[in-house]
Amino acid sequence: MSYCLNPACTNPSNAPRQMVCQACGSNLVLRDRYRSTRILGRGGFATTFLAEDEGLPGKPTCVIKQLRPVVTAPHILEMSRELFQREAETLGKIGNHPQLPRLLDYFELGQEFFLVQEYVKGATLQQEVRRSGPFDESMVYNVLEEVLPLMEHLHSVEVIHRDLKPANIIRREIDDKLVVIDFGAVKDQVSQTAIANPDENSTLTSFAVGTPGFAPPEQMAMRPVYASDVYSLGVTCIYLLTGKSPKDLSYNPVSGELSWREHVRVGPELQEILGKMLEISLRDRYRSAKEVLQALAKNASGPSSGISASQPPRRSSSSSRSYSPTRPRSNSPSSRAASGIRRYNSRAQSPLSGALSKVSGQLSTPRSSYTGLDSSSSLSSRGPKKARLTPNAVQHAYGRGQRDFSGQDLRNLNLRKFQLPSANFHEGKFQNTDLRDAILINANFGRANFTGANLRNANLMQAYMSHADLANADLRGANLSDAYLSHANLRGANLCGADLSGAKLSESQLSFAQTNWLTVYPNGKRGKKGRC
Repeated sequence: MSYCLNPACTNPSNAPRQMVCQACGSNLVLRDRYRSTRILGRGGFATTFLAEDEGLPGKPTCVIKQLRPVVTAPHILEMSRELFQREAETLGKIGNHPQLPRLLDYFELGQEFFLVQEYVKGATLQQEVRRSGPFDESMVYNVLEEVLPLMEHLHSVEVIHRDLKPANIIRREIDDKLVVIDFGAVKDQVSQTAIANPDENSTLTSFAVGTPGFAPPEQMAMRPVYASDVYSLGVTCIYLLTGKSPKDLSYNPVSGELSWREHVRVGPELQEILGKMLEISLRDRYRSAKEVLQALAKNASGPSSGISASQPPRRSSSSSRSYSPTRPRSNSPSSRAASGIRRYNSRAQSPLSGALSKVSGQLSTPRSSYTGLDSSSSLSSRGPKKARLTPNAVQHAYGRGQRDFSGQDLRNLNLRKFQLPSANFHEGKFQNTDLRDAILINANFGRANFTGANLRNANLMQAYMSHADLANADLRGANLSDAYLSHANLRGANLCGADLSGAKLSESQLSFAQTNWLTVYPNGKRGKKGRC
């Protein structure tokens, strides 16, 4: 189905290959590329649609966010244009983190603004609670373990989310990892103008400062700080434990604090941490995600707290959700959270140790996500056996709309001429893999290992390859224009005839690679004579 993006259209549903809406005459394919198939959600200032990118092979699925000013006065339109640009810049600053949706495109058509982002298939935490009931304590520890490092990453690039809540955290279907979506940069900026012009922009004010109940007082007063996200995550945990929205809970009339303790049954460690996350005063609240991570690790320290948690906790029966003071320390949720935090810290300190932790199976992809898996092969000779993807499994999964293959073992596979644009292969293993003539436009290969891989004539335009290991890789004739190769290892890589125009890398990196007069350097000029 083709879905019309005109909000005034009386019948937006159209035939799949229709080019023009039969009801209102609007163009159904934006920029001759993006075709909306259905609506995902609608707010006061933005509407999101599921779409197909017809400009790429395989027509990968994406999300279109339509920002439509509700007031058409010239200064409001200019304000909206500025806010649209700021949100795009904010999404660009986030980079290519494997658990944050990537910005793929943004543009203006008429008086409407569009952001195109990576599609994350899965259920939100709000949907999980509504379908299966409140989380138990161990599941909330798992949420903290996953979301806090994401918050720390956002804050490290000076981005405050401003709207953390269960509806904005998705459990990605392909690997069960949590992904944070819907960044509130536009809402925050709109609010400032709305206050200055209340008559003209009153319709925008309710979307200005995040979601009431989840946003702390300083954010409601237009002064958000990093600790504001900590508060919102704390309220999110209360919702997960109780199934109750903040508006359904009472507040202390003296302090203004949310009254939640009588509704949850968790251990004293988690109570203490949640209590400090939900402090009204910024002086008493954790100042950053890092401080919460440190508190989780400190409270879980003990002689048996080093036991590893290899998989996220699954939903348990209702009889096991209550806290038991006699529960063995080694199996406590805080112990599992602490081991996860130590894994996160070790990955942050050393890229190699992060790769090894994934190889050991701690972040493996569920077997049910693919077909054609080879259960006889393993990711590590020392670790437990793990299922590996086959070429057919990769092709089948991508054809079904899957785009996240982060951490997968794809060594020695024949992926020649495969078309995998915009796929996520963060920390993927491609040693000795045949990727000749493959279409890998805009793919994420951050920290991937391509040692000895054959990428001859592959199209890697705009690929993200920061810290990738391309030692001795064959890249002859490859299209690397506008690729991001910062800190990539190019020692012994064959770049003869490769196009590096606009690519992000240093002369020092190039000095370790093989080039010749056919190599196009980042400045667009041909390289010097060399031996290939």
